[in-house]
Amino acid sequence: AVKWSGGRLLLLLVLVTMPFLAHADRIIHREQSLYSQIVVKQDGAVVCLQFHVRSNLRNQTCKNKRHPKEMVFAYTRMMMTTLLFTPQPRNILIVGLGGGTLPMAFANLFPQVEIDSIEVDPAIVKVAKTHFGFVPSKRNRVHIRDARVWVKRAVLKAERKYDIIILDAFNGEYIPEHLMTREFFIDLKQMLAPRGVLASNTFTISDLYDYESVTYASVFGNFINFRTAQSANRVIIAPQIELSNEALHARANEIDASLKPYKVPIRRYTRQMLSARTKRPDWNQNVRPLSDQYSPANLLQGR
Repeated sequence: AVKWSGGRLLLLLVLVTMPFLAHADRIIHREQSLYSQIVVKQDGAVVCLQFHVRSNLRNQTCKNKRHPKEMVFAYTRMMMTTLLFTPQPRNILIVGLGGGTLPMAFANLFPQVEIDSIEVDPAIVKVAKTHFGFVPSKRNRVHIRDARVWVKRAVLKAERKYDIIILDAFNGEYIPEHLMTREFFIDLKQMLAPRGVLASNTFTISDLYDYESVTYASVFGNFINFRTAQSANRVIIAPQIELSNEALHARANEIDASLKPYKVPIRRYTRQMLSARTKRPDWNQNVRPLSDQYSPANLLQGR
């Protein structure tokens, strides 16, 4: 039998557990902004941005520093299906910055593209620059403003149409209620280029699923309800024009190689999207669309 002294046993335990301790989550940044408590955690090479919601921390953005182009979340990869409808975008609007994953990907893929990202919280912009490698430029701009106000002013100025509009604004709880209404979507539709496409990140498990779906349909008509088994997110895709299955498959083949560094399985996604396009709506089409007078807050308080 081998006898161990207390000191030797402690040393053995430390040596055995060191690899696990080295990869344990550690907080590398925390701050209370005007809008939420922001936490940045690191686990090995993976850094995640989180918003503190009640007693929970929810990931908003993650980045693998060993593979900086890789899109960690399924929904960001799903958003890249917008390129099937507009393979050479000139102008892109993104509502909600997070860690800047999407604007940086589009800027890398299309050096001449003009990107406007709208983010209400200046603290998020600072964190995206410091911890997630977001680099704004003259072509990759960030506007620190409420998206509803910015969009309304942009509509009135009528200066630019966007080939791609992406909605990805979460406040930790869910999407801000004023960014889910018919009035907001009507403004966004006016900002779409004639052959443009809008994509919105929402949840399949939300109590608002039916209401969101009816609201999008009331403004954009039939949309693609893109869902995968790997994620609780869904991406609503609303193109201005309808392309044939053959055209979409051809475009998937054309852009497949360029999306591999981002881990986007574009050909598989294309098959899944086309399957979704043939399915009947799985939501209650008789509910009332969300509006500035009939909002998510009203619904949730009434439950």
